[in-house]
Amino acid sequence: MRQLYDHQHAAIDLLRASLKTGHTRPMLMAPTGFGKTLTAAQIIRNALNKGKKVAFTVPSISLIDQTVEEFGAEGITEIGVMQADHPLTDHTKPVQVCSVQSLVKRQFPWVDLVLNDEAHEMHKVIFRWMAERQSIPFIGLSATPWSKGLGRHYDDLLIAATTKDLIERGYLSKFRVFAPAHPDLKGVHTVGGDYHEGELAAAMDKPQLVADVVSTWMRIGENRPTFCFAVNRAHARSLEAEFQHAGITTGYIDAFTEREDRNKIGQAFNAGRIKVVVNVGVLTRGIDWDVRCLILARPTKSEKLFVQIVGRALRTAAGKEDALILDHSDTTLKLGFVTDIHHEHLDTGKPEEGSSTRPQSKQKLPTECPAAGCSYVKPAGVHKCPACGFEPVLRKAVDTVDGELHQLGGKGRSYTQAEKQRFWSGLLWYVQQRGKSEGWASHTYKDRFGVWPRGLSARPMEPDVFCRNYVKAKAIAFAKGMEKRERANAA
Repeated sequence: MRQLYDHQHAAIDLLRASLKTGHTRPMLMAPTGFGKTLTAAQIIRNALNKGKKVAFTVPSISLIDQTVEEFGAEGITEIGVMQADHPLTDHTKPVQVCSVQSLVKRQFPWVDLVLNDEAHEMHKVIFRWMAERQSIPFIGLSATPWSKGLGRHYDDLLIAATTKDLIERGYLSKFRVFAPAHPDLKGVHTVGGDYHEGELAAAMDKPQLVADVVSTWMRIGENRPTFCFAVNRAHARSLEAEFQHAGITTGYIDAFTEREDRNKIGQAFNAGRIKVVVNVGVLTRGIDWDVRCLILARPTKSEKLFVQIVGRALRTAAGKEDALILDHSDTTLKLGFVTDIHHEHLDTGKPEEGSSTRPQSKQKLPTECPAAGCSYVKPAGVHKCPACGFEPVLRKAVDTVDGELHQLGGKGRSYTQAEKQRFWSGLLWYVQQRGKSEGWASHTYKDRFGVWPRGLSARPMEPDVFCRNYVKAKAIAFAKGMEKRERANAA
């Protein structure tokens, strides 16, 4: 069994204190990387040691076996499963792992404690269970317990750590965000608090926008293992096709992808055989793949969805300096960084309850440095840019270019002299083997690093993937620019 971290001990202490003071429906916030399974396993062990029976609910059938395996790894093996005719069905076991779908059709198990995973999804059957068994504690678990009306069912929000806390302590990865020019979402209506999916897909699934996603990744994605989040299946297929057309090995996953196929894609992704996995909202939970770059091609107004998506890239891993977020959706600029989004109370549906400290409601949004070539987004109230030192006297209008990404926050990645030399040598190979000019090589280097290639050796070397992708992306962008000008001249 693994040892608990300080924030996990704190969570259990908060939970114990909440129950002792009379709360019976506490909600434990466990951000991505918190170690929710380990914490839940300890809660279950504590209950079993007192002779109590426990139920653990999961929101989808696909999480049943994963949960059983994870609990087994923590020494909890006396488990029965409530899900169809699952081979582990055994109502006599002290721990019951239940799918929400099966609970709708069956009698609730007689237990002394219920842990409700992904409680922000607010399944009606769970609330019915709460009403029928008011004498037993129900503990909600969620990374984003901010759903409207959640406070009508749970009575105490327990916050042992936030995403910002976990990043500062090194349990989650630091991240850098880049953003394109704002997508045009005029005419896209809001339904249920988020964009209308069909209208949003029509706005985002356009050839130029799809191509920009791919060319941008090739230019600045650093060839990292990447998740790409699309609006719907048609949009995802368009992105998949564009990545494959550019020679990038790509996987595709949606809600209809069989578990066996999903596992094969995951194995290929972790082995580096697949570089990008395009998906439609199904890789937001229960995934611990080594994701080092994330493409958000699905605009959202939902804080919950935004934080869940970005969280996929924040897990730490060996050799991972940071996570790279390529936000083609304008969401970061509208909601702020995920570290800015935080709620102190459960939402009961009343205007004064469930207030958040997200930038648009309690704080000002960060501002982008207006200095040419910087594009660093400064925290609110910071006048002098921490990245370039620029102090604006009067804010001026900034022209934007379709498809160009600008860094939003955090320090830019520092490249070693060896990495710069490798890139420069690759460009010189193009000069020697492909007839490019030395001026082309110098300007391409300056486009990438912001400085001229001074002090580097003039030895050509076959370009690596990073250099090849960057050169290819620049060529695609140039061709598109020529095509656009030709259409304009023809008109």
